[in-house]
Amino acid sequence: MIAGADVFLDTNILIYAALGSVDEPAKYDRALELLTRRFGTSGQVLAEFYVTAQRKGARPLTPEEAQEWVFRLSKKPFQPIDYRVVRSGIENAQRYMISYWDGAIIAAAERLGAKVLYSEDLNHGQTYGAVRVENPFLPA
Repeated sequence: MIAGADVFLDTNILIYAALGSVDEPAKYDRALELLTRRFGTSGQVLAEFYVTAQRKGARPLTPEEAQEWVFRLSKKPFQPIDYRVVRSGIENAQRYMISYWDGAIIAAAERLGAKVLYSEDLNHGQTYGAVRVENPFLPA
């Protein structure tokens, strides 16, 4: 059985935690704070993180550094991508008129039992199924 998580972190949160100290120090601090919570992630998020972390920012990660991040993050509650996540991702994309990739993130968050999805990519405050999106970088 997959362990649950209170919150689900989208790829961009993890990117700021890994790379934001130079380019986005305020977002870096907030992202690091979120890493102290009981969070979950998914296979999709880790794959996106691995690719993006090597291409973004003033100092991208090396492949080895990105791999180490993925290894550590994969020890957190984790939703593999299976047929049910793919099917739910498609349904979410159609229902909410969002990309499949965002729909799959929502589906993975729901499967882990997360009530909050931290992301910059979806509408702040909107509820998608059982998951509410919060942009942690908006002013309080």
